Amino acid sequence: MGIKNRLIVMSFLQFFVWGAWLITIGNYWFGTKNWEGTQFGLVFGTMGIASLFMPTLTGIIADRWVNAEKLYGGLHILYALVLFGIAQITTPENFIYVMLAAMCCYMPTIALSNSISYTSLKLNNKNVVKDFPPIRVWGTVGFIAAMWITNLTGSKATEYQFYIAGIGALILGFYSFTLPKCEPQRLTKEDASWVETLGLESFKLFGNYKMALFFIFSMFLGGALQLTNAYGDVFLDEFKHFPKYADSFVIKYSTIIMSISQVSETLFILAIPFFLRRFGIKQVMLISMLAWVLRFGLFAFGDPVTGLWMIILSCIVYGMAFDFFNISGSLFVESNTDSKIRSSAQGLFMMMTNGVGAVLGSLTSGWAIDKYFTKSFLTVNELSTFLQTDPSNSKMLDFVKSQGNSISNDGIFTNPVFMKDWHSIWLSFAAYALIIAIAFAILFKHKHDPKELENIGH
Repeated sequence: MGIKNRLIVMSFLQFFVWGAWLITIGNYWFGTKNWEGTQFGLVFGTMGIASLFMPTLTGIIADRWVNAEKLYGGLHILYALVLFGIAQITTPENFIYVMLAAMCCYMPTIALSNSISYTSLKLNNKNVVKDFPPIRVWGTVGFIAAMWITNLTGSKATEYQFYIAGIGALILGFYSFTLPKCEPQRLTKEDASWVETLGLESFKLFGNYKMALFFIFSMFLGGALQLTNAYGDVFLDEFKHFPKYADSFVIKYSTIIMSISQVSETLFILAIPFFLRRFGIKQVMLISMLAWVLRFGLFAFGDPVTGLWMIILSCIVYGMAFDFFNISGSLFVESNTDSKIRSSAQGLFMMMTNGVGAVLGSLTSGWAIDKYFTKSFLTVNELSTFLQTDPSNSKMLDFVKSQGNSISNDGIFTNPVFMKDWHSIWLSFAAYALIIAIAFAILFKHKHDPKELENIGH
């Protein structure tokens, strides 16, 4: 098997083992376990917490002591074992702790997979800018395949989604040991300082204005990256409480609708080389930020019937929003760092996006949604107005009773019924992304130089 096909298999499984549960875990948390929404933000916060230190730490280890492909394989085997354990958890507190352990194993493998691909392609005299995107696109195909398997097997609200991911992770873990050797650079001098010895030189990148600014914007955009992962499928699923949407295709197959986002990724990943050559790295990252504005804005006005086209268009835009920043950002790091710290620098990029940014985004959005965008309804008339239906609608009344509620003769609930105001939630996210895009366009100075892409490629 040629090097490209070997890396394609790695990329496919890398995201398969994440996609099997990432989009559907909200249905498991809220629909099956009936756990609280406030704690759910912590589940996605674990990805950020793990990304604060694990990608950087494993990047240092790969640069200094252990072959990247061996470290990568070992982490996936551990990830699989933890996933099998998650399925047995019965309390939300323990679930969060075990999920943190799983994320400590998984999150660093994203940066490591990039490093392994770049190194393997260069060792085989391939062009990274040209050859990496078609390889990476198979990661998105893997993510889609996992989502469809989870949805079509009826596992999206059950613990079986974790078993699907765990089996895939075991296969990837053992397969990784067959990949080309990516040996540590070990370029430290004998009289090296303790910073060089421990491989912490990548943190010196914060001393460079352009790199520091890039990492800061990575952090802010990282706050937006997890929002649709955390809330997208739940947002679509909650339309089932609106009687006029309850029987729509979107409600039954919300995960498959969301997978349009990943299908879109496959197209935009393949377009990245063209956009990079035509517009340069800064403009591609700016396009990504504006795409996030559209992603959130279209969700704000979409619905499963008359506004279905907006939901679908939002999913299409997602491909540009997600991959244009992640891949162009990764290539920017590759072209602006020394070879001996590139794995560490990729880990640092991952730390700022999926670490600091994701933690701040998860905690802030969870707090804001609970405090400002969750409505409380005390009467049938109030709730029916919000759900755009008649107060006597049987589906609405069944929903109220399913919440453990009863209704008095004068139409008052024994307990408040809480509903999220998704229109305002998505509009606020869109405003956030727009502010980031404007600030990035003004503050981040980076001239398009075609030679930069040529240097990355070889």
